[in-house]
Amino acid sequence: MAPEHPSFPLQAHLGFEVEGDGGRGSARLVLDERHHNPNGVAHGAVAFTMMDTAMGAAVMSLLDDGVFCATIEMQTRFIRAASGGELRAEATVVHPGRRVMHLEARTVDADGRLVASATASFAVLA
Repeated sequence: MAPEHPSFPLQAHLGFEVEGDGGRGSARLVLDERHHNPNGVAHGAVAFTMMDTAMGAAVMSLLDDGVFCATIEMQTRFIRAASGGELRAEATVVHPGRRVMHLEARTVDADGRLVASATASFAVLA
């Protein structure tokens, strides 16, 4: 994959790494207490944020310099709780439209078990 993307404050706070290249993106982190909800498992927003960011990296990997993207909509399904170890979100552009791109993403735990999945549409902004 391409070099790591520039960090932004939420990414730095959650402590995840992002990469994107050729219409694919990924994000990964090691869960700790700052990611937990009151029940002691990863808050759903962690997987959501990782997939959203991985999808953004996938879109950006296909765009020219000076062109950006923004999430239009995202549907997320939470499958199982995760409480420790590594989480990895993988995203793929499934339709690279000129103005709107459609994507799929999956978050898995360290054992490769599905934690969450998502589909989304991203606007291409010139």
